[in-house]
Amino acid sequence: MPYGVGAGRKLLDERRRELMKKVFFCLVCSVLLLNLGCDRKPEAEVAGKVAMKTEYTIVAMGDSLTEGLGVLPNEAYPARLEQILQERGWPVEVINAGVSGETSAGALSRVDWIISRLRPDLVILVSGANDGLRRIAVDDMEKNLDEVLRRMDAAGIPVILGGMQMFFNLGPAYVKEFEAVYPGLAKKWDVELIPFFLEGVAGEPSMNQSDGIHPNAKGYERITDQLLPFVERKLEKAGLDLFGSG
Repeated sequence: MPYGVGAGRKLLDERRRELMKKVFFCLVCSVLLLNLGCDRKPEAEVAGKVAMKTEYTIVAMGDSLTEGLGVLPNEAYPARLEQILQERGWPVEVINAGVSGETSAGALSRVDWIISRLRPDLVILVSGANDGLRRIAVDDMEKNLDEVLRRMDAAGIPVILGGMQMFFNLGPAYVKEFEAVYPGLAKKWDVELIPFFLEGVAGEPSMNQSDGIHPNAKGYERITDQLLPFVERKLEKAGLDLFGSG
């Protein structure tokens, strides 16, 4: 028994020494890895800041034309716009706040949430198409959009307003009143107006999906290209710096 106990203790001591060696080796490796990480930290931080830097938030607010119904998320204009602006050096984020089927009343119902929760520096508002398709009274649409713009103005948020046009079969009087809403509101609230958001896209089979209403990927490319100078003017006016300029 004494021999057995002594041998057991000797074996236990050897195992403890081996364990301590392993622990010491792990500690040394950890220190070496930590030092290596510190040496590379500045480069990694710079890369991370370039990839993640977003100083300016643009919110694209609207209906299915904004959400991108029928196309991939990265094919809708908000994602394309963000990609192009970042490639051109603008530190921006573009949030797609489009809701398919939304009318101007729907836009009004969530404008406060967009202002308080998304905290946009710029809003691109494209609303009213569904009002026209449902032949909602133009006065109602105008009141809704007017209130949306009033609340944006009160919050100090600049807006780019996308104008819309309507099908002639709704009647010339309705179409004329509908289309006049956008320039009227743009003037009243001193916001930038895109006279017709779907210019060069509406009515072009190659630019639209099979329903003839919603743009396809190619259509969104054109929309983005046409929207880009409007947005960049706003960024320049805001004094936003390009990457690396500061």
